[in-house]
Amino acid sequence: MPGTHPRELGLLSDCESCFGLCCVALPFSASADFAVDKDAGRPCTNLRDDFRCSIHSRLRERGFSGCTVFECFGAGQKVSQVTYAGRSWREAPETARQMYAVFPVMRGLHELLWYLAEILALPAAAPVHDSARALLEETEKLTRESADVLEGFDVAAHRERVNEVLLRASELVRHGLDGRQHRGADLIGARLRGARLRGANLRGAYLIGADLRGADLRQADLIGADLRGADLTDADLTGAIFLTQAQVNAAKGTPATRLPATLTRPPHWTASAPEPRAPRRPTKPRRSRPRR
Repeated sequence: MPGTHPRELGLLSDCESCFGLCCVALPFSASADFAVDKDAGRPCTNLRDDFRCSIHSRLRERGFSGCTVFECFGAGQKVSQVTYAGRSWREAPETARQMYAVFPVMRGLHELLWYLAEILALPAAAPVHDSARALLEETEKLTRESADVLEGFDVAAHRERVNEVLLRASELVRHGLDGRQHRGADLIGARLRGARLRGANLRGAYLIGADLRGADLRQADLIGADLRGADLTDADLTGAIFLTQAQVNAAKGTPATRLPATLTRPPHWTASAPEPRAPRRPTKPRRSRPRR
């Protein structure tokens, strides 16, 4: 049986052991997050021959803040070192197309492992621990399948199965807190300073540019919530469930922001955050996963 800590499960990114897959396999468009356009399967111009980024320490100032937000949950090194046994797409160009196709599948599976492992660390979710553990073992086994199996695997269908357990765990953790129901809500630019959101259901909510300074988000369900540019200064997210490092990286905060123990404070968070300005209303991103 695999362990349940993110490190034991290999869910923490190790770029040193990856073939720069996020810099090659994924596309991006010129925007506030990326300075240029890049097609899927084409290496970023900043990717060096040793698979390192030539502007890693200057990504934000060079217009690539999107790179500092992305999190692969350790999928990059799993594909590089396990699925392809350390043989890169440069060494074996014939593997490139399939490797790029396998990478997002692996990322999806690793994200689910993150959530399932979190359930097992929640005492209140004990009634679903057996189900979560069984799904964790099944999912971890899937990550070690061959490239052919992974390329054709239906992650969306597997996610639906896992989501049933995630929903039940969320209900158990938030039970008795009378949290607000904001599932999938449009809260773009919302003024929520000091809001009492303890135990709230914010699954898939759009919180882009929201003012959440000093908000109480303890035990809130934040799975899939879009926190790009949200101001979390002085906010309390201790005990918030299904929150990922990528979501935290996309938000703004300070050393006073309280986070779950499994997450780290992003290096770009400053000692003090400026007064938020009303954001331009962005287009809602298309969701590639089932509705939360």
